[in-house]
Amino acid sequence: MSRVFSFLAGAISGALVGSVVVILFTPASGEELKQGAIDRWNLTLEEARNARDQKRIELEKQYRDASAA
Repeated sequence: MSRVFSFLAGAISGALVGSVVVILFTPASGEELKQGAIDRWNLTLEEARNARDQKRIELEKQYRDASAA
């Protein structure tokens, strides 16, 4: 479990450092950068919601199938 936690901590830290570097070296105005970040965040939320809805449908089907058996 410790190895998994260490890997996840490293991956998250790397992603954060990478994000900061990209923000610092991006040749865009503050408003463009802000709007781009908002757009990416909204896209990520939409994709997460779609994944959640698909998983819910899948799990409900599995539950119905198991209950019928």
